[in-house]
Amino acid sequence: MKEVLLQAFPKLPPEPFPTLPPVPTLAPFSPPTPTPSPTPITIEDLTETLSSNVSDEVKRNFLMEYLLTQRNVLLNFARTLLIAFIVYFIGKRLVKFALKMTEKWMVKHEIEISVQKFVMSLAKFGYNLILIFVVAWILGVGATIVAIIGSAGLAIGLALQGSLSNLAGGVLILALKPFKIGEYISVSGVEGTVDAIDIFYTHLSTPDNKIIVIPNGTITNSTITNTTHVSKRMQIIDFMVPYEMDVEKLRERLMEIMREDELLCQDDPMEVVISKLTPLKVHMQMKAWVKTEDYWNARFGLMEKLKGILGENQTCDEDGNQL
Repeated sequence: MKEVLLQAFPKLPPEPFPTLPPVPTLAPFSPPTPTPSPTPITIEDLTETLSSNVSDEVKRNFLMEYLLTQRNVLLNFARTLLIAFIVYFIGKRLVKFALKMTEKWMVKHEIEISVQKFVMSLAKFGYNLILIFVVAWILGVGATIVAIIGSAGLAIGLALQGSLSNLAGGVLILALKPFKIGEYISVSGVEGTVDAIDIFYTHLSTPDNKIIVIPNGTITNSTITNTTHVSKRMQIIDFMVPYEMDVEKLRERLMEIMREDELLCQDDPMEVVISKLTPLKVHMQMKAWVKTEDYWNARFGLMEKLKGILGENQTCDEDGNQL
């Protein structure tokens, strides 16, 4: 049986054992070489290039390259500048609103007009100063401004000694109230009606329509005569008569004139007195109370009537006696 099978299937040659492909050898790992970043252009480089003798095209290209490298900085600055502009625009409206509310508050509480004007001028300065500081802080220069103001404070104080004195004088005038707007005062050799009390100066208008501006510091260091602060004033008219005149009869005539004068306060005392004796004349006075607003009209009227009675010392009474 075995021989039969061997004849049927001749002996086959042995097949070789399959060999595996060789394993490739891996090269050692090396990290990629980083690409060097371009050196940023500085402002010194830009200045040097623009001042050099290169062509205009090179200068333009260099400038554009510099702007591109600074685009983030420029965008941030533009954003900050836009925010500062918006804050300033809104702040100006808030300042107007705050000034209006301040004025309404003072009117509601019946603050004097002189105080109102003074406070409004200070409020306007203060509100705008706060707005400037806010915008400066947004732009990043707030600390610089504060440092500059602090370092320059002494120099400003020395340079503005007179102005600071006037400012302090204005505060004292409003606090102590020696006079108000509309009152007639005499100070430092001038007199007039008070028109305005500003931060540094007080404005007077004279009866002949002149405007006098007096520093507040000068006013607070001077004697102030306020002739319209009270509702009534005493009208005093000085005149002289000779010794030969009958003073009693003259007094009766003058008292009769004063009692008939409607501008004088008839409920208050009035009198005609001898105020002084000199070797040649007798000094006399007419005294009566009058409302402040009628002072000058009453004075001028009494002077005319007195002149008519004295008449250069030639007036006689009903008996022919010379007054």
